[in-house]
Amino acid sequence: MLMATFTFTLMKVFVKSISHIPAIEIILFRSIISLGISIFYLQRQKVAFFGNNKKVLIARGMSGAAALIIYFYLLQQIPLATAATLQYLAPIFTAVLGIFIVKEKVHPVQWIFFMLSFAGVMVVQGFDTRISLTHLVMGVATSLFMGLAYNFIRKLKNTEHPLVIILYFPLVLLPIAAIWSGYVWVQPIGWDWFHLFMVGICTQVAQYFMTKSYQSDELSKVSILNYIGLIYAILFGYFLFDETFNLMTYVGMGLVLIGVMLNVIFKKK
Repeated sequence: MLMATFTFTLMKVFVKSISHIPAIEIILFRSIISLGISIFYLQRQKVAFFGNNKKVLIARGMSGAAALIIYFYLLQQIPLATAATLQYLAPIFTAVLGIFIVKEKVHPVQWIFFMLSFAGVMVVQGFDTRISLTHLVMGVATSLFMGLAYNFIRKLKNTEHPLVIILYFPLVLLPIAAIWSGYVWVQPIGWDWFHLFMVGICTQVAQYFMTKSYQSDELSKVSILNYIGLIYAILFGYFLFDETFNLMTYVGMGLVLIGVMLNVIFKKK
């Protein structure tokens, strides 16, 4: 999960660096690259393409597609670290939805830690004038769909190869992105092509490690490690995009990290 989180942050950097290209167009290129890589390795490992539990695989693809589309648009509109902070509500939704979808338990104390992290997100939104209510709603929607996707991955733990789970993401997303991009197309030039390529590569690497992590341990434990990406996002945002924040915004981010650390320590004990 640590490797997945770092690589996902790199992907976000490449997405933000080509903000002049519509998010859905970036998603189109990402889907093509992911689909090609997935098919290559599935053939190489002689794994059946379409898996066993097709309904859950499609549900994973649809929920993941919804999360990605919303998040890419959000990522191009607000600071990198703030977008990451809003996205980090996902582990809360993952743990809560996990109670109903995969029948995992959440200790009562963990709800306090979840609320602490959620309060941190609200502080960030309240004290950063660049973040509107619309942005907050988009961030919550992204996290909700991510929570669904992660639970579906967990549900597929014993029936599907990780690459099959990843394959259904671009299978569902590619037709949507192709049609949508036709209406908003902006021709990439120069380094745009490299950035588009790296979005696909970073995503594929991150998806593989993330899928393996969610198949290997409890959702409420593994998903918490997503929050560490906030540190990566702050650093990349500062050095690459000159993004700075006021004191209260950093306090909000600190609350998010404290909630994460308490959860990790509690689960470890």
